[in-house]
Amino acid sequence: MNTILKVRLLACATVMASTSAHAQFPERPITIVVPYAPGGAADAIARVLATRLGSKLGTSVIVDNKPGASGTIGAGFVAKATPNGYTVLYDATPYSINPHLFAKLPYASDALAPLSLVTLAPNIVIVKSDSPFKNLNDLIDKAKANPGKINFASGGSGTVQRLAGELFRQKLNLNMVHVPYKSGGLAISDVMAGQVDFMFSTIASSYSLVSGGKLRALAISAPERSKRLPDVPTVAETVIPGYEAYEWNGMFVPSRTPADIKATLQKALVEVLKEDEVRQRLADVGATPVGSTPEEFAAFLKSEDAKWGGVVRKGQIKLD
Repeated sequence: MNTILKVRLLACATVMASTSAHAQFPERPITIVVPYAPGGAADAIARVLATRLGSKLGTSVIVDNKPGASGTIGAGFVAKATPNGYTVLYDATPYSINPHLFAKLPYASDALAPLSLVTLAPNIVIVKSDSPFKNLNDLIDKAKANPGKINFASGGSGTVQRLAGELFRQKLNLNMVHVPYKSGGLAISDVMAGQVDFMFSTIASSYSLVSGGKLRALAISAPERSKRLPDVPTVAETVIPGYEAYEWNGMFVPSRTPADIKATLQKALVEVLKEDEVRQRLADVGATPVGSTPEEFAAFLKSEDAKWGGVVRKGQIKLD
């Protein structure tokens, strides 16, 4: 047998062995790492998906919270995990913000491979229920007439709520003061009490307070109005054409995960996101299910990186 034929046969045998090894995936429980504390929106959605993914894949799917450092601890853990499909990352918008805030991340920029964009959740501009700001233009006019006197809250400098407010400020060239809190809940409470003028908040966090009359919603950060808040205009239609700011969720695996395992996980995830019960559960927390190809998700991440990187640099934003 000549050398070339031996090499070809060996390569073929290697591919067949690899395919056979992955054919039974999954053979044991899968862990979804959520790099944020229990009780948040990402954690809640991950738990909904875990149950249905387990049924779809024929195994248990466990959610493991590894919070800290704006999600970088959990992301770093998955990046260093064995690339076999049994440890996946369920991350959110800070994934695209962190590279511009941290001098060094605990993982390389190419250490994680995108599987699918899972959900999009817009923010709403909220003020206290008896605020003098009846609409977004009222707020903008007041800010222009009183430079440095209008403030906006967020759950911290690395949050999408802060960056959404900063993008808003930059687009309109407004002089406003950012007030960071230790959590989004504390920020909302002080908006409700009138301690700060406004904030960008997820629908999940503030919808019940808006519908209950304790907060007023001035605008939404999606390109289209929300079915849950049909009377609330978009920022884009009101003052800033093209304005968008989302709390997104997506799934990743270590980059060296075999292609067939990636495909199995991505296919199952997209199928789960088409289920009526799952879509309703996500709608209940103000999230729109997506389900994308890895390539589509990668393109989305590239656009998010460019947008938030520009906002951080222009605003000279630092971690609290």
